[in-house]
Amino acid sequence: MTAPPRAPGDTARRTVLRTASAALLAAAGGAVTGCAAGASDGVTADGTVTIQVWHGQTDTALKVLRNLVADFHRAHPDIRVDLGGGVLADTMLQKVTAALASGAYPDVAFVFGSDLASVARSPQAVDLTGYVRDRPTPWTSYWPSARQAVTVNGRVRALPAVVDCLAVVCNKQLFAEAGLALPQPGWSWAEFTDVARRLTDTAGGRFGTGWPGTGDEDTVWRLWPLIWGLGGDVIAEDGKHIGFAEEGVRALEVVRDLVRDRSVYVDPKPGSEQMYKVFLAGRMAMVATGPWQLPDITQAGIGYHVVPLPTFDGHPVTISGPDTWTVFDNGAARARAARTFVGWLTDPAQDSRWDVRAGSLPLSRGSEDSRAWRAHAKTAPGLAVWTDALPSARVRPVHPAYPSISQALGEAVVSVLLGRATPQAALRTCADAADAALLIPR
Repeated sequence: MTAPPRAPGDTARRTVLRTASAALLAAAGGAVTGCAAGASDGVTADGTVTIQVWHGQTDTALKVLRNLVADFHRAHPDIRVDLGGGVLADTMLQKVTAALASGAYPDVAFVFGSDLASVARSPQAVDLTGYVRDRPTPWTSYWPSARQAVTVNGRVRALPAVVDCLAVVCNKQLFAEAGLALPQPGWSWAEFTDVARRLTDTAGGRFGTGWPGTGDEDTVWRLWPLIWGLGGDVIAEDGKHIGFAEEGVRALEVVRDLVRDRSVYVDPKPGSEQMYKVFLAGRMAMVATGPWQLPDITQAGIGYHVVPLPTFDGHPVTISGPDTWTVFDNGAARARAARTFVGWLTDPAQDSRWDVRAGSLPLSRGSEDSRAWRAHAKTAPGLAVWTDALPSARVRPVHPAYPSISQALGEAVVSVLLGRATPQAALRTCADAADAALLIPR
């Protein structure tokens, strides 16, 4: 439930851990023979069940979660939630896979959507398909992107924890000083690169826009809307090749144009913090981001304008990076209590509180329609651009090979950002590595 990308999303993603994590998960199926709770199944003599939650949250988000848990305890006196799992979201995959292999794992973990396919391979990951069908909150009321992000091979393997999507935030003062009109919905990527060039002042240290340059998921997920807008997809229909061999080149040509014009600030550090600092300092005209940045932008005193991502054909495409609450089987009583907790947490009454206080977007139409969210939306100019995009936002496939595809594409983007390869050469290298990953039996 933190604001991705830190980091959702979706932050510096754990590419160096992929091989080890896959091995651990494969071992986990045979290594885990019992419940982490032992014979008592976590039930005390008075019938109270304690569940352990590895939440991945920090600062404001953790404070909000603790308040919600206190309310949950009052409403469910027979369930106690232990928030002792303080591992950061960015290292959750490593810790969860190691825990599954050892046999001492939590009841609930905050797992990035792009990691769920790997985690769901463990037999200890609870299938929630039947549970979501029987809940009072209709499963169909959750945004399509949220539902897709937790569905693996047609089965619901987690509940959505956070949804987000990308739009462009513009510095109104810089546009006014340059005598340029603020962009409007339906603008093109050619207009984006042209405006970025015209708003760049190399001598004065001002950039038209920025792009993460570490090659992690934060680098990659910004390119998918371009690829999708051109008609490409992450994986081809045959399941054996990438679905963006041509579209990826054209998308990378947009990146190349920004580099050619020296209008893009390339952030060398994970998490995009430097890129956002440049924008908050008034030295960047446009940045693709989510609503998690609005509090900082407002605090910095920047007059801002939010507009959907540019397009190739007038039809905007954005990406959502939902993260998940994944439930693990520590016996029937604890699994049932864990389902009760995450279900309660993601219902509109609680989710809308989380959205307002922790800076997220509503998980469902019910959350968006809540009184708390409607009042909050009126106080945050531009917020509707993100929420209006949620019904049609797309997600990355929940596929075990996705991390390898992402790593290959991340390296391609960085090679173009740093001027080390042409879009054509970078995509060829990406395709070779990604296609090879898709051929590995899983």
